[in-house]
Amino acid sequence: MNRSLARAAVLVAAWFDSQATVSPTSDSRRIEWLRQVPFLAIHAGCLLLPWVGTSRVAVAVCIALYVLRMFAITAFYHRYFSHCAFRAGRPTQFVFALLGASAAQRGPLWWASHHRHHHVHSDQPQDSHSALRHGLAWSHFGWFMARGNFRPRLELVKSFARYPELRFLDRFDALVPLALAVGLYLAGGLQLLVWGFCISTVLVYHATFSINSLAHRIGSRRYATRDASRNNFWLALLTFGEGWHNNHHHYPAAARQGFFWWEIDLTWWGLKLLEKVGIVHDLRPVPLAVRDAGMRKEQA
Repeated sequence: MNRSLARAAVLVAAWFDSQATVSPTSDSRRIEWLRQVPFLAIHAGCLLLPWVGTSRVAVAVCIALYVLRMFAITAFYHRYFSHCAFRAGRPTQFVFALLGASAAQRGPLWWASHHRHHHVHSDQPQDSHSALRHGLAWSHFGWFMARGNFRPRLELVKSFARYPELRFLDRFDALVPLALAVGLYLAGGLQLLVWGFCISTVLVYHATFSINSLAHRIGSRRYATRDASRNNFWLALLTFGEGWHNNHHHYPAAARQGFFWWEIDLTWWGLKLLEKVGIVHDLRPVPLAVRDAGMRKEQA
Protein backbone atom coordinates (compact mmCIF):
# COMPACT_ATOMS: atom_id res chain seq x y z
CA MET A 1 0.00 0.00 0.00
CA ASN A 2 2.79 2.42 0.99
CA ARG A 3 4.68 1.60 -2.21
CA SER A 4 1.57 2.27 -4.28
CA LEU A 5 1.06 5.67 -2.63
CA ALA A 6 4.71 6.58 -3.12
CA ARG A 7 4.55 5.52 -6.78
CA ALA A 8 1.40 7.61 -7.29
CA ALA A 9 3.05 10.65 -5.70
CA VAL A 10 6.06 10.28 -8.01
CA LEU A 11 3.82 10.02 -11.07
CA VAL A 12 1.84 13.12 -10.06
CA ALA A 13 5.03 15.09 -9.44
CA ALA A 14 6.42 13.99 -12.81
CA TRP A 15 3.20 15.03 -14.54
CA PHE A 16 3.38 18.51 -12.99
CA ASP A 17 7.00 18.81 -14.10
CA SER A 18 6.02 17.85 -17.65
CA GLN A 19 3.54 20.75 -17.70
CA ALA A 20 6.14 23.34 -16.73
CA THR A 21 7.01 26.13 -19.13
CA VAL A 22 10.11 26.98 -17.08
CA SER A 23 12.68 24.77 -15.41
CA PRO A 24 10.93 22.30 -13.07
CA THR A 25 13.81 22.68 -10.63
CA SER A 26 13.11 26.37 -10.06
CA ASP A 27 11.28 27.43 -6.90
CA SER A 28 8.36 28.67 -9.00
CA ARG A 29 7.63 25.07 -10.08
CA ARG A 30 9.07 22.95 -7.27
CA ILE A 31 6.29 21.38 -5.20
CA GLU A 32 7.07 20.59 -1.57
CA TRP A 33 4.79 17.62 -1.03
CA LEU A 34 5.39 17.41 2.72
CA ARG A 35 3.81 20.83 3.17
CA GLN A 36 0.75 19.64 1.27
CA VAL A 37 -0.12 16.92 3.82
CA PRO A 38 -2.87 19.03 5.51
CA PHE A 39 -4.38 19.95 2.12
CA LEU A 40 -4.38 16.30 1.03
CA ALA A 41 -5.65 15.15 4.43
CA ILE A 42 -8.71 17.41 4.17
CA HIS A 43 -9.54 15.78 0.84
CA ALA A 44 -8.92 12.32 2.27
CA GLY A 45 -11.30 13.12 5.12
CA CYS A 46 -14.15 13.28 2.61
CA LEU A 47 -13.61 9.58 1.93
CA LEU A 48 -14.87 8.83 5.45
CA LEU A 49 -18.41 9.79 4.41
CA PRO A 50 -19.65 6.15 4.01
CA TRP A 51 -18.57 5.43 7.58
CA VAL A 52 -19.87 8.56 9.31
CA GLY A 53 -23.20 8.70 7.49
CA THR A 54 -25.49 11.66 6.96
CA SER A 55 -27.77 13.75 9.15
CA ARG A 56 -29.77 16.91 8.60
CA VAL A 57 -27.64 18.77 11.13
CA ALA A 58 -24.38 17.74 9.46
CA VAL A 59 -25.57 18.72 5.98
CA ALA A 60 -26.96 22.03 7.30
CA VAL A 61 -23.64 22.85 8.98
CA CYS A 62 -21.79 21.95 5.76
CA ILE A 63 -23.98 24.31 3.72
CA ALA A 64 -23.85 27.10 6.30
CA LEU A 65 -20.05 26.98 6.50
CA TYR A 66 -19.81 26.90 2.71
CA VAL A 67 -21.96 30.04 2.44
CA LEU A 68 -20.27 31.90 5.29
CA ARG A 69 -16.71 31.14 4.21
CA MET A 70 -17.34 31.61 0.51
CA PHE A 71 -18.74 35.07 1.26
CA ALA A 72 -15.72 35.88 3.45
CA ILE A 73 -13.38 34.86 0.60
CA THR A 74 -15.24 36.62 -2.21
CA ALA A 75 -16.29 39.76 -0.37
CA PHE A 76 -13.26 40.36 1.85
CA TYR A 77 -10.25 38.32 0.73
CA HIS A 78 -11.01 39.29 -2.86
CA ARG A 79 -13.03 42.48 -3.21
CA TYR A 80 -11.83 44.16 -0.01
CA PHE A 81 -8.25 43.07 0.70
CA SER A 82 -7.25 42.54 -2.93
CA HIS A 83 -9.07 45.44 -4.60
CA CYS A 84 -10.21 47.85 -1.86
CA ALA A 85 -13.63 47.95 -3.52
CA PHE A 86 -15.31 49.21 -0.34
CA ARG A 87 -14.41 50.39 3.13
CA ALA A 88 -14.75 48.68 6.50
CA GLY A 89 -13.66 49.38 10.05
CA ARG A 90 -10.76 47.57 11.64
CA PRO A 91 -12.93 45.21 13.75
CA THR A 92 -14.99 44.27 10.67
CA GLN A 93 -11.96 43.58 8.53
CA PHE A 94 -10.51 41.37 11.26
CA VAL A 95 -13.72 39.36 11.80
CA PHE A 96 -14.09 38.63 8.09
CA ALA A 97 -10.36 37.96 7.73
CA LEU A 98 -10.80 35.40 10.52
CA LEU A 99 -13.75 33.81 8.69
CA GLY A 100 -11.78 33.80 5.45
CA ALA A 101 -8.81 32.19 7.19
CA SER A 102 -11.09 29.38 8.39
CA ALA A 103 -11.47 28.33 4.73
CA ALA A 104 -7.83 27.16 4.83
CA GLN A 105 -6.72 29.29 1.88
CA ARG A 106 -3.91 30.87 3.89
CA GLY A 107 -3.94 34.36 5.34
CA PRO A 108 -5.54 37.51 3.90
CA LEU A 109 -2.21 39.19 3.11
CA TRP A 110 -0.91 36.14 1.25
CA TRP A 111 -4.17 35.75 -0.67
CA ALA A 112 -4.54 39.41 -1.59
CA SER A 113 -0.91 39.98 -2.52
CA HIS A 114 -0.78 37.02 -4.89
CA HIS A 115 -4.08 38.06 -6.42
CA ARG A 116 -2.80 41.58 -7.04
CA HIS A 117 0.27 40.08 -8.69
CA HIS A 118 -2.06 38.03 -10.91
CA HIS A 119 -3.90 41.14 -12.09
CA VAL A 120 -0.67 42.93 -12.97
CA HIS A 121 0.60 39.95 -14.99
CA SER A 122 -2.64 38.20 -15.95
CA ASP A 123 -1.97 35.39 -18.46
CA GLN A 124 1.57 36.63 -18.99
CA PRO A 125 4.68 34.52 -18.26
CA GLN A 126 4.97 36.03 -14.75
CA ASP A 127 1.40 35.01 -13.83
CA SER A 128 1.74 32.21 -11.27
CA HIS A 129 -1.57 30.57 -12.12
CA SER A 130 -2.30 31.25 -15.76
CA ALA A 131 -4.30 28.40 -17.27
CA LEU A 132 -3.07 29.41 -20.72
CA ARG A 133 0.60 29.42 -19.74
CA HIS A 134 0.76 26.54 -17.27
CA GLY A 135 -2.27 24.31 -17.85
CA LEU A 136 -5.54 23.77 -16.00
CA ALA A 137 -4.23 21.60 -13.18
CA TRP A 138 -1.41 23.97 -12.32
CA SER A 139 -3.68 27.02 -12.41
CA HIS A 140 -6.30 25.19 -10.33
CA PHE A 141 -4.11 24.05 -7.43
CA GLY A 142 -0.51 23.33 -8.42
CA TRP A 143 0.72 26.91 -8.22
CA PHE A 144 0.12 27.42 -4.50
CA MET A 145 2.01 24.20 -3.73
CA ALA A 146 5.20 25.61 -5.27
CA ARG A 147 7.93 26.84 -2.95
CA GLY A 148 8.23 30.15 -4.81
CA ASN A 149 4.66 31.08 -3.91
CA PHE A 150 4.74 30.26 -0.19
CA ARG A 151 5.55 33.71 1.13
CA PRO A 152 3.16 36.66 0.89
CA ARG A 153 4.20 39.53 -1.38
CA LEU A 154 3.92 42.10 1.42
CA GLU A 155 5.27 44.88 -0.79
CA LEU A 156 1.99 44.67 -2.73
CA VAL A 157 -0.27 45.02 0.35
CA LYS A 158 1.54 47.60 2.44
CA SER A 159 -1.64 49.33 3.61
CA PHE A 160 -2.95 46.11 5.21
CA ALA A 161 0.42 44.71 6.28
CA ARG A 162 0.63 47.40 8.97
CA TYR A 163 -2.08 45.63 11.00
CA PRO A 164 -0.46 43.13 13.41
CA GLU A 165 -3.64 41.03 13.65
CA LEU A 166 -3.62 40.45 9.90
CA ARG A 167 0.07 39.59 9.95
CA PHE A 168 -0.67 37.13 12.77
CA LEU A 169 -3.33 35.37 10.66
CA ASP A 170 -0.81 35.14 7.83
CA ARG A 171 2.02 33.89 10.03
CA PHE A 172 -0.10 31.22 11.70
CA ASP A 173 -2.49 30.44 8.86
CA ALA A 174 -3.14 26.87 10.05
CA LEU A 175 -4.39 27.98 13.46
CA VAL A 176 -7.94 29.09 12.54
CA PRO A 177 -8.80 26.09 10.31
CA LEU A 178 -7.45 23.77 13.00
CA ALA A 179 -9.55 25.48 15.67
CA LEU A 180 -12.64 25.13 13.47
CA ALA A 181 -11.95 21.44 12.85
CA VAL A 182 -11.45 20.74 16.57
CA GLY A 183 -14.57 22.71 17.47
CA LEU A 184 -16.69 20.77 14.99
CA TYR A 185 -15.34 17.45 16.27
CA LEU A 186 -16.08 18.38 19.87
CA ALA A 187 -19.57 19.57 18.95
CA GLY A 188 -20.66 16.64 16.80
CA GLY A 189 -17.99 14.00 16.58
CA LEU A 190 -16.49 12.57 13.41
CA GLN A 191 -19.65 13.10 11.35
CA LEU A 192 -19.67 16.85 11.93
CA LEU A 193 -15.92 17.02 11.32
CA VAL A 194 -16.27 15.28 7.96
CA TRP A 195 -19.33 17.23 6.78
CA GLY A 196 -18.70 20.60 8.43
CA PHE A 197 -14.99 20.82 7.81
CA CYS A 198 -13.69 18.36 5.20
CA ILE A 199 -16.54 18.33 2.68
CA SER A 200 -17.44 22.00 3.12
CA THR A 201 -13.80 23.11 2.84
CA VAL A 202 -13.14 20.99 -0.26
CA LEU A 203 -16.23 22.46 -1.93
CA VAL A 204 -15.06 26.00 -1.14
CA TYR A 205 -11.58 25.09 -2.35
CA HIS A 206 -12.51 23.90 -5.79
CA ALA A 207 -15.23 26.46 -6.42
CA THR A 208 -12.69 29.20 -5.64
CA PHE A 209 -9.87 27.54 -7.57
CA SER A 210 -12.11 27.23 -10.64
CA ILE A 211 -11.96 31.00 -11.13
CA ASN A 212 -8.19 30.74 -11.67
CA SER A 213 -8.53 27.82 -14.06
CA LEU A 214 -11.92 27.46 -15.74
CA ALA A 215 -12.82 31.17 -15.77
CA HIS A 216 -9.84 31.77 -18.03
CA ARG A 217 -10.80 28.98 -20.42
CA ILE A 218 -14.58 28.44 -20.50
CA GLY A 219 -17.26 31.08 -21.01
CA SER A 220 -17.96 34.26 -22.96
CA ARG A 221 -16.01 37.48 -23.38
CA ARG A 222 -17.96 40.73 -23.26
CA TYR A 223 -14.81 42.86 -23.05
CA ALA A 224 -11.60 42.54 -25.04
CA THR A 225 -9.31 42.52 -22.02
CA ARG A 226 -5.61 41.81 -22.47
CA ASP A 227 -6.02 38.42 -20.78
CA ALA A 228 -8.25 35.40 -21.42
CA SER A 229 -10.77 36.06 -18.62
CA ARG A 230 -14.33 34.89 -19.31
CA ASN A 231 -17.81 35.21 -17.87
CA ASN A 232 -19.34 31.94 -16.73
CA PHE A 233 -22.87 31.79 -15.30
CA TRP A 234 -22.41 28.46 -13.51
CA LEU A 235 -19.17 29.52 -11.86
CA ALA A 236 -20.87 32.74 -10.80
CA LEU A 237 -23.54 30.72 -9.00
CA LEU A 238 -21.00 28.52 -7.22
CA THR A 239 -18.79 31.44 -6.18
CA PHE A 240 -21.45 34.05 -5.40
CA GLY A 241 -20.60 36.25 -8.38
CA GLU A 242 -16.91 35.63 -9.02
CA GLY A 243 -17.73 33.85 -12.27
CA TRP A 244 -18.34 37.20 -14.00
CA HIS A 245 -14.61 37.17 -14.41
CA ASN A 246 -14.30 39.01 -17.71
CA ASN A 247 -16.35 41.85 -16.18
CA HIS A 248 -14.00 41.85 -13.21
CA HIS A 249 -10.84 42.02 -15.30
CA HIS A 250 -12.37 44.86 -17.31
CA TYR A 251 -12.89 46.90 -14.13
CA PRO A 252 -11.38 45.26 -11.00
CA ALA A 253 -12.07 48.22 -8.69
CA ALA A 254 -15.84 47.64 -8.46
CA ALA A 255 -17.51 45.94 -5.49
CA ARG A 256 -19.96 44.48 -8.00
CA GLN A 257 -18.91 41.91 -10.58
CA GLY A 258 -22.29 41.18 -12.13
CA PHE A 259 -22.47 44.39 -14.12
CA PHE A 260 -26.08 43.94 -15.29
CA TRP A 261 -29.21 43.14 -13.28
CA TRP A 262 -29.54 39.66 -14.75
CA GLU A 263 -25.99 38.69 -13.74
CA ILE A 264 -26.45 37.05 -10.35
CA ASP A 265 -23.88 38.35 -7.87
CA LEU A 266 -24.73 37.12 -4.37
CA THR A 267 -21.63 38.71 -2.87
CA TRP A 268 -22.76 42.12 -4.09
CA TRP A 269 -26.21 41.60 -2.56
CA GLY A 270 -24.59 40.54 0.71
CA LEU A 271 -22.40 43.63 0.72
CA LYS A 272 -25.43 45.84 0.05
CA LEU A 273 -27.11 44.29 3.09
CA LEU A 274 -24.02 44.92 5.23
CA GLU A 275 -23.98 48.50 3.96
CA LYS A 276 -27.58 49.02 4.99
CA VAL A 277 -26.84 47.98 8.57
CA GLY A 278 -23.66 50.10 8.68
CA ILE A 279 -21.06 47.32 8.77
CA VAL A 280 -19.39 48.33 5.49
CA HIS A 281 -19.60 51.52 3.45
CA ASP A 282 -18.49 53.30 0.29
CA LEU A 283 -19.11 50.38 -2.05
CA ARG A 284 -17.48 51.33 -5.33
CA PRO A 285 -19.93 51.01 -8.24
CA VAL A 286 -19.28 50.25 -11.89
CA PRO A 287 -19.37 53.60 -13.73
CA LEU A 288 -21.78 53.38 -16.67
CA ALA A 289 -19.15 54.81 -19.00
CA VAL A 290 -16.75 52.06 -17.98
CA ARG A 291 -19.40 49.35 -18.13
CA ASP A 292 -20.42 50.30 -21.67
CA ALA A 293 -16.92 51.01 -22.97
CA GLY A 294 -15.10 48.37 -24.94
CA MET A 295 -18.07 46.01 -25.17
CA ARG A 296 -17.85 43.41 -27.89
CA LYS A 297 -20.13 40.78 -29.27
CA GLU A 298 -20.05 37.90 -26.80
CA GLN A 299 -18.46 34.72 -28.03
CA ALA A 300 -18.66 31.34 -26.34
